Order: sequence, then structure tokens, then C-alpha cells
Amino acid sequence: MSKKYIHTENAPAALGPYSQAVEVNGTLYVSGQIPFVPTTMELVSEDVQEQTKQSLENVKAILTEAGYSLADVVKAGVFIKDMNDFGKINEIYAQYFTDTKPARACVEVARLPKDVKVEIEVIAVK
Repeated sequence: MSKKYIHTENAPAALGPYSQAVEVNGTLYVSGQIPFVPTTMELVSEDVQEQTKQSLENVKAILTEAGYSLADVVKAGVFIKDMNDFGKINEIYAQYFTDTKPARACVEVARLPKDVKVEIEVIAVK
């Protein structure tokens, strides 16, 4: 088994003992990304759509660092603080996954790291 740990300064540093992503035999597992701006490690905004965009930009930066793209994503997990924001989150999400639409789960959770409104993880395959 070939295992490679991925790190980029273009996405927020891990907030705990985990990697931004791990690649195993042509599959990339990207850890959940919260809407922090990588250079400041601060929340982008209180707006759920801006948070969704930043989370996806962070995912995209990790994919790029590992040599993948959004088109390689086969599964996404979206964790949201309030299911009432589902439509607003989908509006932004749909801008990132246009031609290729990965399988996805979206769940409301009691609390997310740093009390953000959204966290997104993905699995990509070459």
C-alpha cells in the first residue's frame, strides 16, 4: 500500500492531530475543511454562503496540491449547523460541481469546530 500525506499552505492548517489529506493507491481522502482563510486562520464571514465558498476553496487547494481536481471527486460529505441553510449551501456547492456531481451526504450536526456553519470533506479518485 502506497500512502502519501498532503499538506499545502493554501488551505488552513489542521486544527488537531490529522492531515489535510492522505492519498492511498490513487484515492485521495480530504479531511473536513472549515471556512477559515488559510493566511489568517480566521473565519471568512458569518454568512453561510461565504463559508461554503471558503470551505470549497480550501478543498480545491488541497486537491490541487495533490494533483487532483474537483472533477476527480467521487464522494462529498457536507456537515451543516442548520438544515434551514441547505438551499443556500447548495447554490454555492452547485457552482463548484457543474459537470461532475459526486455522490454526497449532507447532515445537520449539533456543533462544528470553531462554531462554523459548514464543513466539507471529499474523496477523490484518479
